[in-house]
Amino acid sequence: MRKSKVLNELKNGNFVGLPHIWTIPHWKIVDLLGYIGFPGVWIENEHGDFSEGEISQMILAARAHDMDAIVRIPRRDYTDTIKVLEAGATGVIVPHCMGVDDAKEIVKNARFHPIGLRGQGGSVDAEYRVNFDSAEYFKNGNSEIFLAVMVEDKEAVDEVEQIAALDGIDLILVGPGDLAQSYGVIGEMKHPIINEAIDKVATASKKHGKFWGTPALDMEYLEWIKKKGCLFTEIGVETDALINFFTEAKAKYS
Repeated sequence: MRKSKVLNELKNGNFVGLPHIWTIPHWKIVDLLGYIGFPGVWIENEHGDFSEGEISQMILAARAHDMDAIVRIPRRDYTDTIKVLEAGATGVIVPHCMGVDDAKEIVKNARFHPIGLRGQGGSVDAEYRVNFDSAEYFKNGNSEIFLAVMVEDKEAVDEVEQIAALDGIDLILVGPGDLAQSYGVIGEMKHPIINEAIDKVATASKKHGKFWGTPALDMEYLEWIKKKGCLFTEIGVETDALINFFTEAKAKYS
């Protein structure tokens, strides 16, 4: 089983910023990012209308560069977790964790015994069971695969202390957009009540030895969250890169 590069970077205290595939589900974009040298790529499957085959191809492209494929999954049933892991993803991001009980269920689906009860299968992640070592597979599935839960509802903020205390969770990821909506200040991602929630996440994460992250809304905001101990962010989506380049090129050559 391949070990998560992103998780290793976090354990070494290094800040990780990942590019985000949001709209265009093509393996060649992931391949290109691999040549640039990113440690991983965030593949969107909560908001994105990606097929399982497209996600699988992007995961394989990442693996070809020894790059993490981190997939934000939808919340339908437990197979959403194990399908991408068995397809070779080295991490999952689970949206809208609603509290400690929900977090326990997330861990149960993503980790093997004794931490959880993840379904046993194995495919790409088990290297097709060629020279398969089941003990190592189960061990690495619990310690070397990246599991993040998203705090983007006030109910989760209220229980973030208990969530951070759970074994099996590596990172707590704040979603400021939906969190602002949850607090009734939609669109105000820098509202004081959101900043207060981030402080609670940062404090709970530090206390229980968890990493935490949030999107970098701008460069000043990036420095602010880093000072609070944030080690994980997304650096932008592929459509932004295309729009920015071609907008500048159009202006330059017009």
